[in-house]
Amino acid sequence: MKIGRRKIGSGAPVFIIAELSANHGQNLNIAFKSIKAMRDAGADAVKLQTYTADTITLNSRRKYFRIKQGTIWDGKYLYELYSEASTPWDWQPKLKKYAEKLGLECFSSPFDKSAVDFLEKMKVPAYKIASFEITDIPLIEYAASKGKPMLISTGIARPGEIRDAVSACKRKGNNKIVLLKCTSEYPARPEDLNLLTIPDIRKRYGTMVGLSDHSMSPWPPSAAAALGAAVIEKHFIIDRKIGGPDAAFSLEPSEFRNMVNGVRETEKALGKATYRLTPSMESSREFRRSLFVVGDIAKGGRFSAENVRSIRPGYGMMPKFLKTLIGKKAKTAVKAGTPMKARFIHP
Repeated sequence: MKIGRRKIGSGAPVFIIAELSANHGQNLNIAFKSIKAMRDAGADAVKLQTYTADTITLNSRRKYFRIKQGTIWDGKYLYELYSEASTPWDWQPKLKKYAEKLGLECFSSPFDKSAVDFLEKMKVPAYKIASFEITDIPLIEYAASKGKPMLISTGIARPGEIRDAVSACKRKGNNKIVLLKCTSEYPARPEDLNLLTIPDIRKRYGTMVGLSDHSMSPWPPSAAAALGAAVIEKHFIIDRKIGGPDAAFSLEPSEFRNMVNGVRETEKALGKATYRLTPSMESSREFRRSLFVVGDIAKGGRFSAENVRSIRPGYGMMPKFLKTLIGKKAKTAVKAGTPMKARFIHP
């Protein structure tokens, strides 16, 4: 699978997405600066969100539309929140062009069919389905029908709903699916992440896997990479002082860079299954334990636990031979500090 110019999975580097979301404060210049900072912090891609308050909810003050679930947005009405958080659509082609100029991939989360149509005109290389849209099967089918990679956050979904989303893609002939383990808490606590779900998702649904992380820690993505995540998504903000709906669970550039470095170091450390020793390790074998004569032994004297011991360095016989030589006679005199050799033993 490829997203734009980048290969995903199958030994490719972890694909790291910086989520701009609402972290532009409705200021286009901040959005441009954020994308450059994403590139400088090591991101592979920038992800936008494509909706308006009117395409995602109703401008209603009825109780159903007021947030009251113990979140950082409690007390706001949905229309009010999404009016503040949306990224103007006329910005998005400009942001994509700028991101690509910097070498980043750029795609988006559509929240209705009109957003998919708009993004098709922009020629985005992939679609991301947000956690709260995973049950919108008509939307998933429509996006999947475009034949592009589908990244789907599992956040609030139960197992059957995840399966429904995967099936929706496959019904449209689209098998380019990445399921992202996601904890839909803002910010998410590390103890709620349950990253061991990542290999289970891959086994259960037969898709590529990744992590959409809302925690404030830079380390869960490294653990996810070790567990087989091919994609990491994290919210990015150039400065939390900007404020906004998503600032509280977004990483600043230095924090994002630390996260990226952790993932890249983890990739190096994972390497491959091998028992081959590096040249440095081979030379270090000189300092392993071996049998040394530790007390002078006369010709015909007997080897004992007092005059032969397992110590460092490794120039003598291997320690596993200690029991077999105890009690045997010395063929020649041996001085203390001499590596024990088989030729010293009387046959």
